[in-house]
Amino acid sequence: MESLWHRDAAASPGRPLAGNLHTDAAVIGGGMAGVLIARALTRAGLRTAVLEARALGSGQTGNTTAKITAQQGMIYHRLIRQLGEPSARLYAQASQAAVEEYRRLARTGLDCDFTDCPAYLYSQFQELPLVREAAACRTLGLEASFTCTTTLPFAVKGAVRMEGQAMFHPLKFLYAAAKGLEVYERTPVLTVRGDQLVTPRGLVTARHIIFASHYPFVNFPGLYFARMHQERSYVAAVSGAPQLDGIYYGVDPDGLSFRNAGPYLLVGGGGHPTGKGADQKPYDMLESRARSFWPGSVPAARWSAQDCTTLDGLPYIGVFSPSRPNWYVATGFQKWGMTASMVAARLISHLITGEKDPLAPVLSPRRFSWQAARNLAGEGGRAAKNLAKNYFGRPALSLDQLPPGQGAVVSWQGKKVGAYREPDGQVHLVDPRCPHLGCQLVWNPEERTWDCPCHGSRFDWDGNLIDNPAQTGL
Repeated sequence: MESLWHRDAAASPGRPLAGNLHTDAAVIGGGMAGVLIARALTRAGLRTAVLEARALGSGQTGNTTAKITAQQGMIYHRLIRQLGEPSARLYAQASQAAVEEYRRLARTGLDCDFTDCPAYLYSQFQELPLVREAAACRTLGLEASFTCTTTLPFAVKGAVRMEGQAMFHPLKFLYAAAKGLEVYERTPVLTVRGDQLVTPRGLVTARHIIFASHYPFVNFPGLYFARMHQERSYVAAVSGAPQLDGIYYGVDPDGLSFRNAGPYLLVGGGGHPTGKGADQKPYDMLESRARSFWPGSVPAARWSAQDCTTLDGLPYIGVFSPSRPNWYVATGFQKWGMTASMVAARLISHLITGEKDPLAPVLSPRRFSWQAARNLAGEGGRAAKNLAKNYFGRPALSLDQLPPGQGAVVSWQGKKVGAYREPDGQVHLVDPRCPHLGCQLVWNPEERTWDCPCHGSRFDWDGNLIDNPAQTGL
């Protein structure tokens, strides 16, 4: 299941680290956030090294739908109530400034299929919340309006249209932006101690360390595992569908997202918490709905992504922990990773170079709200439930009862194991405990992976690590 972006963007093979290294700054993660942060710090005069476990763009950046927008769901009416208008305006303006910076870079030579377009939030059932959201956007200085006119193939009750947004090819942009940077691929960071990063290929010593690896894998200090959850989202690309006039995001419970990508239309939806399992086969659902809208459409590609969600819905960007003032983090981007990556590059660069940034307290990882505290209690309860399942739950099946083409936690020789039986009968066994904190994994039949319902780590059927916070396979 490869994204369209991986099909037509070729990257030059990267080099791994070749021994110990001393540098001003070390960025963990070679996705959009890591590359943009490294680019900003390098331009500020700091020697900066990017350490990527696999290859540039091999994580979430290569699986995004690549919408660049300050319109991030039904967020601004809520932010005004929760944070007050001044702080909400800071976030809105920083997000729009991120869109403008992508536009500037694209126009100055970064070839990335950049396309200017409006962005829409739409609903087939409700009008008033969208009217309120459009008003909130205008209050914060964003160019938005309420409308009932769209190019969608179905009627809507209303939509918020925001001008001046964009879409692009994320990997073409990433590879171009990374040129000239000091990047080490196939160099996973195993642990971080003070100012030292331990990798299998050498020890890196840095004055500033930035965690841009989608999900920070160090548990203490920070406790990020207790302050975020992860969700799966799915995309189907189809040919034979018309060109829409912009990017669309549905706010209804089963709403879909849409955007064109060359001759294809991307249809997104069917998301669910990682490890919970989808209520239906998400790819089949997306392709079926595309055919219902455009009977001539033909499936062309399908892929998925993983999104980190914080307790209050805003990203964590800033100092990792008061006890680690030289560590920084950028995480919790939800579905808006392209925009948030550019916001993170500017903010972390300012924090490291000592430039005052009024957005810092708004996105500080140490911020607190009572709503976040209530959400924290819910996250903790879910993790505790799954830990108890690991230690006390008994498998419903034995290994010999597992049908071909299916996976499950089963009993085998008196032990609890994770098993996947291929259609030809070959069996793959793994330890079903997540190496992060010991939660019992759940089989994902749609993607044939082992997913952690506590913190979102994922593994293939042989136990190889796909997504952190875990750092090792099963």
